[in-house]
Amino acid sequence: MPNIEKAKVLIISSNGFEQSELEFPRDQLRAKGAEVHVATQDGKAVKGWEGDDWGRMADADLKIADAKHENYDALVIPGGQINPDLLRVDDDVLTLVKAFHKAGKPIAAVCHAPWVLIEAGILKGRDATSYHSIKTDVMNAGANWHDAEVVFDHGIITSRQPEDLKAFVEKIVEVIQSGDAHRAAA
Repeated sequence: MPNIEKAKVLIISSNGFEQSELEFPRDQLRAKGAEVHVATQDGKAVKGWEGDDWGRMADADLKIADAKHENYDALVIPGGQINPDLLRVDDDVLTLVKAFHKAGKPIAAVCHAPWVLIEAGILKGRDATSYHSIKTDVMNAGANWHDAEVVFDHGIITSRQPEDLKAFVEKIVEVIQSGDAHRAAA
């Protein structure tokens, strides 16, 4: 894996992402020198969710269906309730997540985004965290749920909520730079 200044990171999203959970990782990773692309289902900008109403738009660089895991060093999935619920039923999303996993590349999911990992079938037997309201979903998928700001297990980085985003991004950078996702390709 490259130094963060040479890394390419893909963020996937639909409308309804938790505003800070897309913007903070995108902006912090870019500030650290990574090239960050945002992929959406139709390749167009998506609208965030902030507080109790719609938030700001986030520009897209490409369609999820056109994204190739070979072109990236890590995958980031923002949470919110709406975004991961829409992503987890999209075959292109699941194919992409499974490809990152099979290639042994880091996958980072925050808040409700572990729903996507559950649907892709890659959380069983792993340590993970999530927003507290989906704790049972994570456990029912066979993961060992922990109430921690960030959990890392065999290339999968999970985090609970917006207040944990600093630790989430720090772990993403650490894993990219270490070059060791601690996972044999599935």
